[in-house]
Amino acid sequence: MRGSTRGAPPRVSNSEVLWSWLGSFLGIALVAWLNEAISTRGTYPSVWLEAIGLTPTDGLLLIGSFGASAVLLYGAPRSPLAQPRNLIGGHAVSALIGVSAWLLLGPLLPWLAAALAVSTAIALMHLTRTLHPPGGATALIAVIGSEQVHAMGYLFVLIPVTLGALLMLLVALLVNNLARGRRYPEFWL
Repeated sequence: MRGSTRGAPPRVSNSEVLWSWLGSFLGIALVAWLNEAISTRGTYPSVWLEAIGLTPTDGLLLIGSFGASAVLLYGAPRSPLAQPRNLIGGHAVSALIGVSAWLLLGPLLPWLAAALAVSTAIALMHLTRTLHPPGGATALIAVIGSEQVHAMGYLFVLIPVTLGALLMLLVALLVNNLARGRRYPEFWL
């Protein structure tokens, strides 16, 4: 419990802080802006949203676990947990497990569905070599989300999860390769 090393982690350069800030700002801004654009009343996407039980105020593309993904993608782009395979695969596998856990147990035993979703998502991310810590939150969101999230069923895996992760990946590919000394990804598969 004492730890294996002394001292705090090394400080990163101001340039690294700036690039991390810029990437996370642009990644979350893109997803949030598209979320708002899609949700605007009177537009075609708004009519489609209402047809599947969502209102314009429901966040279609923006979920909390994307904040944690932003930390990895833009703050630690060389981490194995931040690579495209892990980002997309981890979120998609976790969303699939989370929705399945809700459908299987959620209405009767939501506490058990939550525990089953997160633990099974971790196990499957390990087995598929797609471990992405925010995926655990994605699985949990599928279980503890609103009635509208539950009504989406497996559509939740595609929208918001996979589409949002792909948008954040696009920004990571652009921003993380602009700065000297940063490159992304380290690997694709």
